[in-house]
Amino acid sequence: MKEELIETIMQQMLPYLDNAQMEKLKDTLHYCMHDVEIVTDSSKLPKPVETNGSLLSKFMSAKRVEGCSVKTLDYYQSVLLKLFSMVPVSVLHMKTEHIRSYLSAYADRTKCSKSNLDNIRRILSSFFTWLEEESYILKNPVRRIHKIKVDKTVKETYSDEAMERMRDECHCLRDLAIIDLLASSGMRVGELVRLNREDIDFDNRECIVFGKGSKERPVYFDARTKIHLKNYLDSRTDDNPALFVSLLKPYNRLQISGVEIRLRSLGRELGIPKVHPHKFRRTLATKAIDKGMPIEQVQRLLGHTQIDTTMQYAMINQRNVKVSHQKYIA
Repeated sequence: MKEELIETIMQQMLPYLDNAQMEKLKDTLHYCMHDVEIVTDSSKLPKPVETNGSLLSKFMSAKRVEGCSVKTLDYYQSVLLKLFSMVPVSVLHMKTEHIRSYLSAYADRTKCSKSNLDNIRRILSSFFTWLEEESYILKNPVRRIHKIKVDKTVKETYSDEAMERMRDECHCLRDLAIIDLLASSGMRVGELVRLNREDIDFDNRECIVFGKGSKERPVYFDARTKIHLKNYLDSRTDDNPALFVSLLKPYNRLQISGVEIRLRSLGRELGIPKVHPHKFRRTLATKAIDKGMPIEQVQRLLGHTQIDTTMQYAMINQRNVKVSHQKYIA
């Protein structure tokens, strides 16, 4: 109870004192209360000014203003609500030990991957960092919980043969245009389905996509993609402004699930494993770096904020590493 009282006093003084003064206040309170016994009547304790729910609501509003997508916001909220349900303590009083125990118990209970667990850690850190910046708490308790080491696996890409087989055996103009656009531009499938006909600049073989974090960026496609896109658009009889639509009336805008289903079906027909939209993006990044494209340019092409993310997409050809070693070092 004594520690909770000191913590409450510290939180109330956060807006008025700097870090050095706060540390001095904390030492003084501990010194003065060393031999003091505190007894409280729990029935008369005032309710917390801010509940976990109210703080979560404010945090979500802040993230919404920052431009996070609905999908990201839902994921943030889901992760934090699970924390609240498993750790029945006000977030204003949560310690590093609470968070660390929760992550350990969650990993044991769900058997989730290290990558998934680190994503949860990052979301918790974001939330508690926000609490710290907004002066609700003195220090982010997740700060002492370091990044969880993730097992590095070789990311699969499409071989040249697989790409050509998909093109040769794709008898639908729309699906052929989709494959070529994904393969040559490296855009996300979510970016692809949001494109309209008017977004395509055929003369310069480029278009502007609306990506993650509500960010726009230019992407580029090759001559083959230009031809197949034009053939597909010339074959259409509908007036839907969407670049890609369903094959049957009423020709609605194609959704992400529609693209994924068509590609999986094509992969099963050809015996090509794990055919999905994201694999085209990874293949482009790998080939670009393998052929000597500067990593910073690949980063801009893919629309990544952090260059580390770009490196996770790409698989460097070990044979080229050996050639470079012989050229520059041996």
